[in-house]
Amino acid sequence: MKKPIMTIGAATGLVLLTTGMAAGVAQAQRGAIPPRAPAAPTASAYSGPRTPDRKPDLNGIWQVLGTAHWNVEAHSASEGVPAGFSVVEGGTIPYQPWALAKRNENLQNRLMADPLRKCYMPGVPRATYLPFPFEITQTPNHIGIAYEFAHATRTIFLDGTPHMEDLDFWMGDARGKWEGDTLVVDTVSLGDKTWFDAAGNFHSDALKVVERFTPMDAAHINYEATIDDSKVFTRPWKLSM
Repeated sequence: MKKPIMTIGAATGLVLLTTGMAAGVAQAQRGAIPPRAPAAPTASAYSGPRTPDRKPDLNGIWQVLGTAHWNVEAHSASEGVPAGFSVVEGGTIPYQPWALAKRNENLQNRLMADPLRKCYMPGVPRATYLPFPFEITQTPNHIGIAYEFAHATRTIFLDGTPHMEDLDFWMGDARGKWEGDTLVVDTVSLGDKTWFDAAGNFHSDALKVVERFTPMDAAHINYEATIDDSKVFTRPWKLSM
């Protein structure tokens, strides 16, 4: 039996669960934004399927059903954009003053300036919460992620090899490890050509991203990304969904 399409869970209440086929996902996406949902169950309470090497089985097709792809911060509805909660810890991104002005300029020019309008790869972490599914393929030595948008792909090496130096990649250079039942992915070499969303939230070539994928139940993963870029932000910050 084919594994059902599943969704990454979100504390914001904007992600809907479906254990049906693709039509069920499409129907959920068309519905109105629901009220804020109760907190998701803790990861420690769940022990699901395992791979032969006894790691949590993340294999399958996943999708975030929310509004973070429009704006990771809280935003009101506007033409073509639904309202949404912030997925940023603390509510707002801690920009340096010059960078906040740049973000506001990006927002005003977003219809032409958004890198996705130029058919660029979405980068990390934006690829994860675009309104398109992605597939995780898991082995003991690496994890592959194939995104529907732009046919972007990532290979997360789990074999302890170091990051490559002095190279930039649209989707970064990723190294992963398991911390208990959580997959922790360290991604560098991302360049400065991508945004975090369609609202102009941006970064520099100093960006480092640490992602955490934690299974919550058979059809939800808790996703967190810690953003570190001292050229643009006053401190590291985190988004979660």
